[in-house]
Amino acid sequence: MGMPITVEVLDAAAGLSDLEDIFLYFQSINDRFSTFISTSEVSRMNSGEIVEGQFSDDLKIILKLSEETKQLTDGYFEIRTPEGKIDPSGLVKGWAIYEASKLLRAKGFESYYVEAGGDIQHHGLNSKDEKWRVGIRNPFNVNEIIKIVRVGEEGVATSGTYIRGQHVFDPFQPKKPIMEVVSLTVIGPNIYEADRFATAAFAMREKGIDFIEKLEGFEGYQIDSSGRATMTSGFEKYL
Repeated sequence: MGMPITVEVLDAAAGLSDLEDIFLYFQSINDRFSTFISTSEVSRMNSGEIVEGQFSDDLKIILKLSEETKQLTDGYFEIRTPEGKIDPSGLVKGWAIYEASKLLRAKGFESYYVEAGGDIQHHGLNSKDEKWRVGIRNPFNVNEIIKIVRVGEEGVATSGTYIRGQHVFDPFQPKKPIMEVVSLTVIGPNIYEADRFATAAFAMREKGIDFIEKLEGFEGYQIDSSGRATMTSGFEKYL
């Protein structure tokens, strides 16, 4: 995935093999969905080497969820790039984090988190028996934390340009870089939901925070290019 992945499990019964299972799962997702690996299933689909009847169940799920998300966001979530290729990474990361967290839950663990590239799924409580604390970085100084949110089972996802550059595009203005907004953090019922809507809302530019405001069960914190922060009406309950 081209990004660090962190897994922390507080249950005393957790062992190295349990963590290895999670990292092996992420490796399998990378091998299947990476657009940078010529032998991945997504790359083979884009090259025409495989067709719909040959797709794996996971790829079928991702394509279906991507189309569903596109409809729910009035077209702002788009996995077809301006070059005409399919790149589902805007949905795969959050989905994979959530699926990995479910694997830990299936092992019987109660307190853990899974994080990939700054997007996090939590479960249970932290080492102080409190809700998990997640920092929101200052996009103009990534060594500074400007807000700390406290979450339980929710997922926290951030879309922005301050680390990876212009990697999200506005499908209605694909040649125009997104400059108006530099960071948008979304808290949702789980990381899959938070991540897919954070990606779409960021593509909406300055209108993204309004979209999150209207989305039931979600809260957001947006920082624009001038450094001004705007939060949804219910965001403060997480501070």
